[in-house]
Amino acid sequence: MSFKPRNPRKPTPGFNPRRRPQNKKPTGPARLIAFNKPFDVLCQFTDENGRKTLKDFIDIPGVYAAGRLDRDSEGLLLLTNDGQLQHKIANPKQKMAKTYWVQVEGIPEESDLEQLRKGIELKDGITLPASVKRIDPPSVWPRIPPVRERKSVPDCWLELTIKEGRNRQVRRMTAAAGFPTLRLIRSKIGPWSLEKLQPGEWREVKL
Repeated sequence: MSFKPRNPRKPTPGFNPRRRPQNKKPTGPARLIAFNKPFDVLCQFTDENGRKTLKDFIDIPGVYAAGRLDRDSEGLLLLTNDGQLQHKIANPKQKMAKTYWVQVEGIPEESDLEQLRKGIELKDGITLPASVKRIDPPSVWPRIPPVRERKSVPDCWLELTIKEGRNRQVRRMTAAAGFPTLRLIRSKIGPWSLEKLQPGEWREVKL
């Protein structure tokens, strides 16, 4: 009987060579960076198509994004050089709460918000219960380019907290409830908040 040798160059399924291995400790002191990601910036340090990335704003060697924030979303992104901390923040199994300010088209009633609180049906299953309420427009920076608003359709802001990390989840949740998202800003991840950071600014967080 003969055995086919294993190809050592074949990548392990799910392996991403651009992502720091989980649970790997940093060679130096652990660092955590809070960054206000602007609109139209990718959550990575390189891009073959010349789009804006984290490298345009953050010049700190050895840090990696702990989780994702879509290109068309804004707000808090955490970066760290500590693989264990990255895993704790980014792993959906940890169910770390993430809070968003969401500008939606239309004015949802309490019954509409209750759908989100109980869990709403998406193509990949029902979401976990969320915390959501209507809020006054937050005092935030103007988006560039501006949000395209329809004069004939009112809009409002919601504060929405989830403990999942599905792809474009918040946008899909509000759309499923009948209120498409116009603008999405992440304001908090676990105990860390955006505070007074302006778009493109970052600060080091004490661990």
